[in-house]
Amino acid sequence: MTVSKVNTSVTITHIGTATAIIDINGVKFLTDPVFSPAGTEWDVGVTVLKNTEIPALGLENLPPIDAILLSHEDHPDNLDELGRRLLDGRVVLTTMDGAKKLAPRPGVRGLQPWETVTLVAGGKRFEVTGTPCQHLPGGECTGFILATEEFGVSSDGRPNAIYVSGDTVYIEELAKITDKWHITVAILNLGSAHAPFPDGPFQITMDGKQGARLFRELKADILVPMHFESWAHFTQFGDELKTVLTEEGVVDKVHWLVPGEAQRVL
Repeated sequence: MTVSKVNTSVTITHIGTATAIIDINGVKFLTDPVFSPAGTEWDVGVTVLKNTEIPALGLENLPPIDAILLSHEDHPDNLDELGRRLLDGRVVLTTMDGAKKLAPRPGVRGLQPWETVTLVAGGKRFEVTGTPCQHLPGGECTGFILATEEFGVSSDGRPNAIYVSGDTVYIEELAKITDKWHITVAILNLGSAHAPFPDGPFQITMDGKQGARLFRELKADILVPMHFESWAHFTQFGDELKTVLTEEGVVDKVHWLVPGEAQRVL
């Protein structure tokens, strides 16, 4: 695959679902921390959520974490009771509503869609931008764009960046990302998760077809799928996802993660 030249290394360790360590030149971001054992259940009112796989790493196996990227705080497949332990005393970027609910933790900051904040971690400076999501009606969710001078710029002068989608279905607004950034790595939450609604199941994360469409519109270099195993409310798992991405003509751009393995993607 053709990848834009960047002046840094990016390694991703997938722990499970949307939980991963993104290591950028030694600075470690943790996404959506969930560490409950397989078989744990959560009664969320309209349904009971249940995870089916053991996280590849436990809390005791984590390296020092510099910052947490939390797409939303109110769903246990993105933040569970064990994951909440990691929020104390750390920098956490999340939604505006999530920041209020997680108060008084001083390190938690909420992001509006398209808002950019400067984050200094591990002695390095990052510009982190919140991106819009469409998840459950009435709830807030955010994705993230990570940029740093060490990533360099693309051939047309746009900064290279990493995109972390958060939980969202495809929305046209996300194509605006290309106005400002060249996405080298797109980490997409897929799985076609559905929530029960009175008029039938309601899709709340992308399926492979939507993910491929967004990937093409972003003109990104590498697609890293996550969030497509381990939960009963997901409807499109690994084998079917690979088939769809092959049919969509993007599978040669995909970097498949192996849980627990630190894999260099850039």
